[in-house]
Amino acid sequence: MSGELPLPGRETRADRLDGVVVASTSAAGAAAAAREIAATITTRLAASGERPEEALVGLVCFVCASYDTALFASEIKARLPETPIYGCTTAGELTLSGWASHSVVAIAFLRNNFTLIAHMLENLSHFGFEEGRASVAEARAALMANIPDGETDRCFGLLLIDGMCRREEAVISALYSALDDIPIVGGSAGDSMTFEKTWMIRDGAIYRDAALLLLFHTDIPFSTFKCDYFEPTSLKMVVTEADTEQRVVRELNAEPAAQEYAHQVGLIESSLDAASFASHPVLVGVGGQYYARSIQKVNADGSLSFFCAIDEGLVLTVAKSLDPYESTLATFERMEAELGSVSLYIGFDCVLRRLGAERSQISHRLSELYRNHRVVGFNTYGEQYRSMHVNQTFTGIALGYRRDDDERPA
Repeated sequence: MSGELPLPGRETRADRLDGVVVASTSAAGAAAAAREIAATITTRLAASGERPEEALVGLVCFVCASYDTALFASEIKARLPETPIYGCTTAGELTLSGWASHSVVAIAFLRNNFTLIAHMLENLSHFGFEEGRASVAEARAALMANIPDGETDRCFGLLLIDGMCRREEAVISALYSALDDIPIVGGSAGDSMTFEKTWMIRDGAIYRDAALLLLFHTDIPFSTFKCDYFEPTSLKMVVTEADTEQRVVRELNAEPAAQEYAHQVGLIESSLDAASFASHPVLVGVGGQYYARSIQKVNADGSLSFFCAIDEGLVLTVAKSLDPYESTLATFERMEAELGSVSLYIGFDCVLRRLGAERSQISHRLSELYRNHRVVGFNTYGEQYRSMHVNQTFTGIALGYRRDDDERPA
């Protein structure tokens, strides 16, 4: 991936926070990475006299696409055979050391604090709303059967989905309808900006054209969050020709799409690249709010491929970028004011935010901000927030501390 921020040498670490154990490694090779993730989590639990098969309800892994994903999945399952394992490939990782590349980050959820029901949706290319809604409703019912009555306010969902499926909008709509009052956030899996194949992990196997819904109940206070750093301008573009199935826009304002986009944002068409799109997003207004509809790439015929659903007649608004550091800091401050203090952020951070930070030469500042606030997760090809599939956004779950836990970070 262009402008990567590799970890300084090989690093393996594990940290236990409130209700979770977080481990990360930049080991060379999938087998070594699986071995070190399993070993560090096992060792960290052993310090409290616990074993993974008894202590954990699940392990969620975010795996750099440069690793052999199938080998990693089989190796981590072989080392933690009694632990349910889930995950996906990434376009970059968020570790407790900040932004990383060529690494694996894993979050182990403790049984004392979490109940987990996992549900996989396969064959997304033929996803049907009613069928998907019904199956997710069953997963919700299974969670409700395993928690105290009336505690839906202590539940949330994480969605991991194939980043090349082009079905995120349909899936998140069905999930939101079925889950009712359970908030959901998530991310579209990546493959280090090659845009070829992304993978989902469930136990020892890998899947494409699939999504994983992880439904949690917890005794730890939490809040969902969404952060972006743009505002609308008066510049508008109308999608006048598009291939909606492939998310390709051929014309904007009845002009070749790439040519018109470059004209509107003040760039040279031949210079358009991922960093250009990161710095100059376009927005769609929905219900009085604006959401990014990010461009993935310029095609040889001058059309534009998008990360999200596009339709003819859609009005795109050119965005003005705000200070990404200040907007992200404000999000952390808001979460900490709401929860009192935050133990961990599980974040889904659009890869275009990272590319934009690199282009603006503030990537190290933002990485340090993430490190200081204990953010783990991955760089995505799209983000999910409640009922929406969004782009160029940082979404996730902020986990606080148990009400009876007086320990707070220094």
